[in-house]
Amino acid sequence: MRILSAVRTGLVVLAAVIGLSSSALADSGSISLRIVKAGFFVGGSAGSGVLRFHGRNYPVSIGGLSYGFTIGASETRFRGRVTNIRRPSDIEGVYAQAGAGVAAGRGAQAVVLTNQAGAVLTLSGEQAGLIVSADLSGLALTLRR
Repeated sequence: MRILSAVRTGLVVLAAVIGLSSSALADSGSISLRIVKAGFFVGGSAGSGVLRFHGRNYPVSIGGLSYGFTIGASETRFRGRVTNIRRPSDIEGVYAQAGAGVAAGRGAQAVVLTNQAGAVLTLSGEQAGLIVSADLSGLALTLRR
């Protein structure tokens, strides 16, 4: 009976270690992005940036569309962290967001976005321009090769 209990306890501990080790393999990096957004009811976004991961820089391209109410143009420069990635390509994908806002001149921005692979972007920065929006938007990030 004691042997069975010890085996059961050992299996539970082993399962916990395996579960922790797979999430412990996830890593993080830093990222800087420049995004230009413009629109007249339907909007578009484009930009570029750099992912810094394990001491190397990886250029990033950004494109996106927004649907809803968007009038004007703005430029946002973000800096932040990328978490829950194992390799640079994990940042690739679509990051969706719903939002509303008005920007005239300069203002602070902060956002947290997640893609389909589970990568999390935690960004803050400054927005400049004149834009009014209430929309659903998606940003597609890809590594430039």
